[in-house]
Amino acid sequence: MTTVYIISAPSGSGKSTLVGRVRRLVPHLDFSISYTTRPPRGSEKNGVEYFFVPRIQFEEMVKHDEFLEHAEVFGYCYGTARRFLREAEQKNHDLLLDIDVQGAEQVKRKIADAVSVFILPPDRKELESRLRKRSLDTEEVIQRRLVTASREIENYAKYDYILVNDRLEESIEALRAIFVAERLKRSGAQPSVEETAMLAKAERNRLGNVRERVQPILASFAAATAPGGH
Repeated sequence: MTTVYIISAPSGSGKSTLVGRVRRLVPHLDFSISYTTRPPRGSEKNGVEYFFVPRIQFEEMVKHDEFLEHAEVFGYCYGTARRFLREAEQKNHDLLLDIDVQGAEQVKRKIADAVSVFILPPDRKELESRLRKRSLDTEEVIQRRLVTASREIENYAKYDYILVNDRLEESIEALRAIFVAERLKRSGAQPSVEETAMLAKAERNRLGNVRERVQPILASFAAATAPGGH
C-alpha cells in the first residue's frame, strides 16, 4: 500500500537539499513535481524542479479537479497533480510531497494517514542568513519570506515529525530514519538491529519528543516580530 509523505518548511530551511539527498537513499519512493505559475528562477528547468505553466492552464486543471492540493503563495499558484499518486499506487511505491502548510492541510483532509514532517531552521537569524546567501530574492521578498516563515512555523504542532535542520548530514539521516521507521511499522515486519536503531532515531524527531527543542526557535521568530524587535 502506498504511503504518502508530506514535507513542509519555511523557504530557506534547506528542504530542497534534504529532499534531494534522501530521495537517492530511499528506494521505491516517488516524488511529486509541483505545478506552478511562477517563472523559473536561476538554473531551474521545466519538469525538474517544477512544471512551469501559464495561469490559464493551471486554472483549467483546478476546474477539472486534477490537483490533490493547490494554493496561491506570493501571487503565484502551486499544485500537486493527482496523477502522481495514481502512478505511485500502480507501482506499489510510496509518494513524497514537498508542499507548504496550506497544501499539507488539504492533503491530510483527503489522506488521513499521510505522514507529515516539518523542517525548521535552527533560528530566525540563520534562516535570514540562508535566504541572503541564495541571492535569489530582493530585500523586500526576503523580509516577506521571513514574515511568512513566522506564520508557517506556528503550524508545527500539526505535523507528525519535526526536524531541525542545523547539521545537514544528521538531518539527512534523521529524515531517512523516518521513512524507514514508517515503512517498518506499516509492514509489521520484525526489525533488524540496524532498523531498530533507525526506529529510535525517528522517534527522537516525533512531535511529542521535540517540543522543548522547538521552543527557542519559535521564540527567536516571536522576538523579531515583537514591537522593537529585529
